[in-house]
Amino acid sequence: MTDVLLETRNVSKSFGALQASKDVSLDLRAGEIHALIGPNGAGKSTLIKQIAGGLKPDAGQVFLQGQDVTALNTPARAKRGLGRTFQISALAMEDTVLQNVVLGALGAGGSPFRFWKPALKNPDLREVAEEALTRVGLQDHATTRTAELSHGQRRQLEVAVALTLKPKAFVMDEPMAGLGTEGSKRLTTFLDGLRSEAPILLVEHDMDAVFALADRISVLVYGAVIATGTVADIRANPDVRAAYLGDEE
Repeated sequence: MTDVLLETRNVSKSFGALQASKDVSLDLRAGEIHALIGPNGAGKSTLIKQIAGGLKPDAGQVFLQGQDVTALNTPARAKRGLGRTFQISALAMEDTVLQNVVLGALGAGGSPFRFWKPALKNPDLREVAEEALTRVGLQDHATTRTAELSHGQRRQLEVAVALTLKPKAFVMDEPMAGLGTEGSKRLTTFLDGLRSEAPILLVEHDMDAVFALADRISVLVYGAVIATGTVADIRANPDVRAAYLGDEE
């Protein structure tokens, strides 16, 4: 796995006296899941916003498929193949499951969102949306109002929306959050198979899922990466255990 799809180079971001990202360099390679872990307040969300385009770094660069995308916003990066799921749901709760995914497919095609209702009758967009729902196991809930879904099903729906982008790389922000044991197992199995289609930068607190999925792990503490390595490397690293894993195992 040597092809780099997503990369940060020396990314830094400060808010007044608080340095949230300190010279962060990491990459995501074809076919892998690279997990980003760290204690609360480590700067993970700030870093993800910079990678996804919601926040501009003070210094450093973000690359997608070798192209500098640092100046591009979130929609522009999505059009270039960066799929993202959010820690806090961004779904339209009053719309149906299918409507949410068609909206994603519409955006992926670059069409204005004001045309989304007519788009529901577009057979090509519906086919893309229905295929995505089938892949995440929600094909029987297409007409269900999104607000009626369980928390776990909403997570699945977020992934379906991201799939309509035909992403080259995924950024997933705590996809296991709020899931029970069985829900986490099901999503872990799905993500395990997804990596061959597009690699995943995974921010996650569920260490069972991280250790089961990750090819590499980077540990962020006080805005800086203190270690990157395999699961075995990270488990054995005394600095990581002191900063984070000591109270996980």
